[in-house]
Amino acid sequence: MSGLLRRLFSPRWRHPDPKVRRDAAERLDPHGQRDALETLVQDPEPEVRQAAVARLEDPQQLLALRARHGSRELDRQLISLLIGRQGGIELSQRQRVVDGLDDPQLLEQIALQGDNQQLRLSALARLDDEQALIRQACDNGIAAVRHAAAERVTSEEGLKQLVQAARRDRHVARNAKERLGRLRADADAVAEAKERREQLLQSLEQHARAAWEPLYAGRFRHLEREWLKLPDLPEDQQERRYQEACLRCRKVIHDHEAQEHALRADRQRREQADHDREALVMALEESLSALYQGDHVGEQDLASLRAQKQLLASRWQALSEIHLADDALRQRYDAALKTFDNINQAYQRLVERSPAMEEAIKSGDEATLRQLVEACRWPDNLPPEPRLARARHYLRLERDLAAPAPSAEQLGRFAEELDRLDALLDEGSFKGASRLHQRLRHLAEALPASAESERSRLKRLGARLAELRDWRGFVAGPKREQLCQAIEALEQDSTLSDRDRDRRHRQLVKEWKALADAAANKEQSERFRAASDRIRESLAGWRQQQQQLREANLAERVALCEQLEALLAQPSHHADPDALRDIREHARDQWRRTAPVPRDQAEAIGRRFGRIRHQLQALIDRRANEIAESKRALIDQARSLLETSLAARQRGEQAKALQQRWRELGRAPKGEEQTLWREFRQLCDQIFAQRDAERDDRAQRAKDRLDRMQALIDRIDAWQPTSSEEEDWLDKAVDEANALEPLPSGRRSEGMRKRWTGIVRARRERLERIAVAETVSRWHQLKPLILEHLKADDACLAGQQCGDVLIPDTLTLPNELATAHAERNAARRSPDSLDSVAERLARLRVHLALLAGQPIGQHDEPLRLAIQVDRLNDSLGQMPAREEELLSVLCGLLATGPVSRQLWDKEVQELDALLDGLRQLPPP
Repeated sequence: MSGLLRRLFSPRWRHPDPKVRRDAAERLDPHGQRDALETLVQDPEPEVRQAAVARLEDPQQLLALRARHGSRELDRQLISLLIGRQGGIELSQRQRVVDGLDDPQLLEQIALQGDNQQLRLSALARLDDEQALIRQACDNGIAAVRHAAAERVTSEEGLKQLVQAARRDRHVARNAKERLGRLRADADAVAEAKERREQLLQSLEQHARAAWEPLYAGRFRHLEREWLKLPDLPEDQQERRYQEACLRCRKVIHDHEAQEHALRADRQRREQADHDREALVMALEESLSALYQGDHVGEQDLASLRAQKQLLASRWQALSEIHLADDALRQRYDAALKTFDNINQAYQRLVERSPAMEEAIKSGDEATLRQLVEACRWPDNLPPEPRLARARHYLRLERDLAAPAPSAEQLGRFAEELDRLDALLDEGSFKGASRLHQRLRHLAEALPASAESERSRLKRLGARLAELRDWRGFVAGPKREQLCQAIEALEQDSTLSDRDRDRRHRQLVKEWKALADAAANKEQSERFRAASDRIRESLAGWRQQQQQLREANLAERVALCEQLEALLAQPSHHADPDALRDIREHARDQWRRTAPVPRDQAEAIGRRFGRIRHQLQALIDRRANEIAESKRALIDQARSLLETSLAARQRGEQAKALQQRWRELGRAPKGEEQTLWREFRQLCDQIFAQRDAERDDRAQRAKDRLDRMQALIDRIDAWQPTSSEEEDWLDKAVDEANALEPLPSGRRSEGMRKRWTGIVRARRERLERIAVAETVSRWHQLKPLILEHLKADDACLAGQQCGDVLIPDTLTLPNELATAHAERNAARRSPDSLDSVAERLARLRVHLALLAGQPIGQHDEPLRLAIQVDRLNDSLGQMPAREEELLSVLCGLLATGPVSRQLWDKEVQELDALLDGLRQLPPP
């Protein structure tokens, strides 16, 4: 009862009958009964939904309903409202709705059916799918919309579709064709630019691996400009390769510039060293020349010259450690040193004979004095030393005054001596003036009577000498007392060491002797002498130790000089300059450690060691020069090796041998060594760079072969033959693989070979199975011909006329089967017995079973053995191809006859089963 009441009082749009609900929906007010319409929109019946949707004319309401539960009726109603087909909605409102849509299907329908061009363009602007744009460009009824849609198609495939499908609008087709042409042209240009960029990259990378040459920097700049001229942007990998190649090129250029800078610096240092050497030699030569041009040679002059020579030798040695000296400059240096040695030795001889010369002058022993002067062997052009000049002057004066009648010239010389005596008195030189006055007094006795003025002047000068003697005595008295007190205090002082006491004692004795006979008295002399003797006695033990030490040092220096002289006497032609330099430095250190030596032998041993050092340095320079010349020869060999046509690997090995010889030669002077090494290393680097480039090229070619082999393996692995005729393609692939041999040694190559062998074996087996299947298929095609042969065999066996079976025109037989067909026809004309025919058929059946791998019965075991023996004998130990063997068996089946129907029916089923087994043979 309640259900009936609900049906009686419920609204019609809730009626169970769909037709009633549809009629009710058509009468519903869309404004007052909106909820009922929205409910009917979800009705399961399409006609009810259509009626309800037709009453809704608000696009926003339809969009909201469509968002909750979409349906085709809602889409159709919404499209009808938006395209202006119904509803009477203003264009601006519809455009606002369209601008908010994102459904491509709605937008596409609006763009196709809209009642306004602007509305269609608005919908088209919201479309992004290229296929939808292509449909608009081809099917839209408004030309502006078609053109706007066509402009937004940009892909090559889309433009191709436009060219083919836009037959409605020639403008669209023509525009698409032009754009497609431009796109292809742009693609070609991009491909060409990419190829050009790749070529430039390869050229730049090859240039980066090359050694430096005069045009290296110019070529690099040219390649860099060509790269920058390309319009398109490079890929990340290309840009990375470009930057790496540029870095390598710039490194080569920088290394060469650094080497050139180093070479220029070496040349400048060599020139500066030569300039310094020449300045040193010129300074020494000028000093020697000034010594020869002076009035006399003093001890200070020789000491200055000796210091200058030592400075020159030290500086020359330091420069020789860097660069070798020029031969001419070396000769000038040796000549200057020889001149200095002559002067120094003459001066040492003069110093040794000076006391004897003074005694000879005092005693007036002219013969002894002359011998002493001659023994000095003073250089002829060198001005005399004052002591030598005084001796020579004394000899000349004695000779002149000893003459019977002294000449005016001789009197003039006497006057000069008086002037010299006057000068000595003015200087306060008492000892020299006293000796000269004594000699002049002796000579004055031989003067003639006319030389009274000279005698008077001599007396006056004698008075001045006596005055000077008195003055010296006045000054020397307190000094003597002071020296006596000092030496007595030194005797009592126990705080000083023996060395300091000896030094102080020597100083006091020297000062006492310097006073000579000034204010001399016996008491002070004995007092000073007694204190001095006591000090000497206290220092006797120490002085003996010092004397022993000096003698030991002298012995060590003598031994050192003998060792060095023995080395210099027989120098090795392969002596290492570094070893000689070490010997020189060790000898110098040992010489410094072995000091002091006895004074009377110090000068002689010093001169000896100086000569040895000079000779040793000359030997070092000579050996260093020889090594430099040998290394220059190695550089020439490396340059010749760089220009030879030998293989880069062989040149690299020979360059290593040259480097080994370079190390074995030793070291040239430091500066020369650096310069020569840079040049030699540059040549070796070029050789090794060529070797590395060839090795890289070889590795790249090997990698290319491996990549090509890998691509070939992948191609053959993906290839599955479907016909036996494709065996030629496999043979070509095998030839291609053989052409890629030998592959580089390695695990990858071994793996490739194993995989390639397996793939080729699998493909050949597949081709063999396909060939067998094709042979079996061709055999099945011969079934009509076989049936004709069986009919002819039956007629022949029945005693009827034996006619030949003809090959149908629709059937083409291979030569082997055609021959077997002819043999079958011939067999009917001269038939064999039925037993022999049956035996041949059985043999052929067993043979097929062997090929198919099927089990063979025990009664057929003899046939199997016979067949296997025949197979081995026919193939000479090699199994024939399965296809050829199968074809021979099938030819035997075709040629065997005449066969009775009964015998054939007995064998044919098993034969067909075996053939089907061969056709479906699984892979091994």
